[in-house]
Amino acid sequence: MIETFTLTPGTLSLTELRRVWRDGLDLAIDAKAFPAIDASAATVQAILDQHKTAYGINTGFGSLAHTRIPDDQVAELQRRLVLSHAAGTGPLLGDEIVRLIMILKINGLARGFSGIRRDIIQALVTLLNAGIYPLIPSKGSVGASGDLAPLAHLSQALLGVGAVRHRGEVIGAVEGLQRAGLKPFTLAAKEGLALLNGTQVSTALAVAGLFAAEDVFLAGLGAGAMTTDATLGSDTPFDPRIHAIRGQLGQIEVAAALKNLMDGSPLRASHVDCDRVQDPYSLRCQPQVMGAALDMLRHAAGIVGREVNAVSDNPLVFAKEGDVLSGGNFHAEPIAMAADCIAIAVAEIGALSERRIAMLTDARMSNLPAFLVPEPGLNSGFMIAHVTAAALASENKCLAHPASVDSLPTSANQEDHVSMATHGARRLLDMTDNTAGIVAIELLCAAQGIDLRRPVETSQPLRRVMAGLRAKVAFWEIDREMAPDIAAAKELVISPLFHEITPLRAVL
Repeated sequence: MIETFTLTPGTLSLTELRRVWRDGLDLAIDAKAFPAIDASAATVQAILDQHKTAYGINTGFGSLAHTRIPDDQVAELQRRLVLSHAAGTGPLLGDEIVRLIMILKINGLARGFSGIRRDIIQALVTLLNAGIYPLIPSKGSVGASGDLAPLAHLSQALLGVGAVRHRGEVIGAVEGLQRAGLKPFTLAAKEGLALLNGTQVSTALAVAGLFAAEDVFLAGLGAGAMTTDATLGSDTPFDPRIHAIRGQLGQIEVAAALKNLMDGSPLRASHVDCDRVQDPYSLRCQPQVMGAALDMLRHAAGIVGREVNAVSDNPLVFAKEGDVLSGGNFHAEPIAMAADCIAIAVAEIGALSERRIAMLTDARMSNLPAFLVPEPGLNSGFMIAHVTAAALASENKCLAHPASVDSLPTSANQEDHVSMATHGARRLLDMTDNTAGIVAIELLCAAQGIDLRRPVETSQPLRRVMAGLRAKVAFWEIDREMAPDIAAAKELVISPLFHEITPLRAVL
């Protein structure tokens, strides 16, 4: 039996969201939210009954806001709005992202400031719980006036238009509604705009990118500790006194985590009195670089976490006062900047890992066999694995360019500054996948280096990583196909293992 999570709108933590999303829990809206939802919808209806004019209720949209729509055409206005805005293009978003978008959309609408009927929100819940996901093209939003095009593709399914995916099968929206026990809806005043406005697509992509960034961050810490041990590096740079007098919080926590990961390592003890004075920056400055990345991810997590619970459509309905206020909560600049922060952190995690791979494969730097293979020359070992890591790191540098500094006016200059948050957040999954590949290659190289130091062992936490890796990937004795090993190591990067051995959390 699937567990049900009862949503109190506006209170969803990132930890709860990750659980509802990844564990596939059913969703139910707390009944205490219904009075506010109903009052909001009633306020919209009262405007129509009193023949008042309010943007998005009985007017055109965007630069057509001054065009008054007759009351008998209000429902048709909402339908045409949804259909005309379903103008996305490009590859479809995956079902897992669409599921996340739907959770966020439900959370925002159910706060009771959007003027939408309870039945419409409940229909989204029903589709979500049935695993029926509208097909949403990934491109076409500039991250202002909401994620209009992608949310229109989501919303048109409620009208019985377009297509959905159910258990991997693409079917028409009408059939999808039938499988969920629903019929196509006729939208009332304001409802199409409430569904289309909002930052839920860019926020969902940022959330997914943030969670993936935490995975590669923690795996990067583990890989860095392993490389330090494999290359007979020192843990002296992780001494807490060094970091306390600088005072950077992430740096302090990362140094402590690295020291804990290496604690009790016989490999470290074997060279404690050696004459090496300093290690390269990629080892010595891990707390400084990874600590800055941790601070950046936590800053972004705060912004993203607030946006998860935001009401970001327009206009907003304040039923208590009977007011309908037009503003700009749909502008996704907070998410755009947060996504840029995540992108920079992810790029740097990968860049540092790539430098450690270069060190490991360079016999002059690592004091290990060239390219980490017992018979270099006859074998190329990890030579081209490093080339792959370099390619991924370089690609991330291009992708890390800020999206939020760009803007291109739309809608006849009514929407004259936009955030570009949606593609800024969408690239995060590519970037985190690249960095997962880099860290996976470092894990392979570091494990190879540690094995080449036997019979001396590494620390207990790092032995857990070695065991997890060696259960999937054998020691590199002679050359073989490298790609399957990298793929297996990537699975380890995104597994719970590094969350278990490192208590740090980037996502609050």
